[in-house]
Amino acid sequence: MPCTPEARARHLDWLRQITMIPSAAGHEGRVVAWIEHWLSERPDIASKRDEHGNIELRLASVEPSDSPTYFTAHLDHPTFVVDEVLTPTTLVLGFRGGVMSDYFPQARVRVHTTGSFTLGTITGEHAPDGVEWSETDDRPFKQYICQTDAEHGASPGDIASWDLPPQEIVEDEFGGILFTDACDDLAAVAGALAAFDELRIAKESGEPVGDVRILFTRAEEIGFVGAIGACKSGLMPKNARIIALENSRAFPDSPIHGGPIVRVGDRVSVFSPELTAAVAKVAETISGGPATPKTSQKNSDMPQWKWQRKLMAGGACEASVFCAYGYTATCVCLPLGNYHNMANLAEVQAGTFKDTPRVGREHIGIDDYHGMIDLLIACGRDLPPTSGFAERLEKLWNGRKFVLS
Repeated sequence: MPCTPEARARHLDWLRQITMIPSAAGHEGRVVAWIEHWLSERPDIASKRDEHGNIELRLASVEPSDSPTYFTAHLDHPTFVVDEVLTPTTLVLGFRGGVMSDYFPQARVRVHTTGSFTLGTITGEHAPDGVEWSETDDRPFKQYICQTDAEHGASPGDIASWDLPPQEIVEDEFGGILFTDACDDLAAVAGALAAFDELRIAKESGEPVGDVRILFTRAEEIGFVGAIGACKSGLMPKNARIIALENSRAFPDSPIHGGPIVRVGDRVSVFSPELTAAVAKVAETISGGPATPKTSQKNSDMPQWKWQRKLMAGGACEASVFCAYGYTATCVCLPLGNYHNMANLAEVQAGTFKDTPRVGREHIGIDDYHGMIDLLIACGRDLPPTSGFAERLEKLWNGRKFVLS
């Protein structure tokens, strides 16, 4: 059953709020505060943290099992952190995340302090004692000098983010695209909360809901540190089934408005095949059809509820971490424009971009976001143990083995 228009509006409002919150690896406190306020209005949701600050949410009215289903998302985004204050208008910023060096010279940033921010400019790399940073450096993050337009009032540990245009929704024939500060992975945080809230409401109404939980991890952008910590802390039962949520760079064959993507693997690994197939089966049930036309179908025969099934080989995600530590895991992602805020990325990588590269707002299709929520709700209600493909094979064998006689 699709969400009501009122629920859709509520979910979109959460998306717009959360994707404007500054957050950095190890400094996710503003997003956590938003979630804590959200939880304060929902006393029927239990929460706990492990020793690394990862957050688990579960429905208090559902009996815990040893094989829950998790929706996971990370709370950080590639962002600067104040490492050192040199003068009232000069800062050393460390960048925590993956962005090409081409985007930093003379970039404008916002230095966030309590309740306000000060604008500044990246004037160069920070090379203490004349030693420039390298990939093999003992210093964990590349550092930059920032000159602020006015006295910043910042302290070490404060966040500085890119100075971007205001958030907006650009309407189109598919329902619009949201241009905002940070979709990766805050759009997935919003989607996980939206789906979980709908399952909570269903449980209150007496509908059957299983042991579905959320795991919010920290510091993904600097090497999956929070997810590794969650695996080491034993926060999740070993029999858990994990659906990691991501925002992945859109490509021509995985476009915005193509629907949420059941991601079968990344550049590091192929995810748990049976779970990936089970999630794909749920998506096929919702849509009434496969992700792409069969050879017997036309494009016009395809259902209106769209989804995609792709190997997203351009990056890595936490599903690979969970698989590496022995969990059953897969990934559902949103196709993302301006990945890590890098506008014109394909041309910059190809060396064909003629101007100075500049950052831009990340963007996602609003229909893709609502589709992710639909898929997660359906998985929370009834995620099959397998895709049923083996049963289909047996039926084919029994019905057609005569041709081999």
